[in-house]
Amino acid sequence: MTKAERTREFIIEKTAPVFNMKGYAGTSLTDITEATGLTKGSIYGNFAGKDEVALAAFDHNLKAVQQIIGREMSSRESIKDKLLVYVDVYQNFLKYPFPIGGCPILNTAIEADDTHPVLKKKASDAIIKWKDSIAALIRQGIERKEFHAGHNPEQVALSIVALIEGGIMIAKVTGKVQFKKSIIDAVEHMINTLG
Repeated sequence: MTKAERTREFIIEKTAPVFNMKGYAGTSLTDITEATGLTKGSIYGNFAGKDEVALAAFDHNLKAVQQIIGREMSSRESIKDKLLVYVDVYQNFLKYPFPIGGCPILNTAIEADDTHPVLKKKASDAIIKWKDSIAALIRQGIERKEFHAGHNPEQVALSIVALIEGGIMIAKVTGKVQFKKSIIDAVEHMINTLG
């Protein structure tokens, strides 16, 4: 890795939590320089602007979540147990190295919906990819006869994503963690009834 690549990676690592907590609009160039300890010139010498830093920070945060899920899934044998990783991770996210500020998909989707088309597209693509990966696991479970053939993998996958993201949003807005627990319990019930 070159010095320039290391500097870019440093900027991304240091600003990813800031963007995830404050959002795109709420993160200023001053926030970026304070988080990194670098000058504005150094930031702009490595990135074309705030947009480029924000996009890289989103990718960084999303990758962190995907690595947690992937690592946990790789240690599970059955498809049901792989799906239950979502329950474990989102119910107990404090025991995992989850990005500071919570779920980057939810945070970005809410803010970028009407304000930042490129970030909105990144969040949308992440949701579709997540839904597709769950649907693929469900189809695999049906093929292996772990799950009943009557389930619609796309519908179940979309419901799981919606429940998880909705549960996080409701808990954040209300400050009531037990609401998220109830909703994640519903995800667990949904997965347990597939077989």
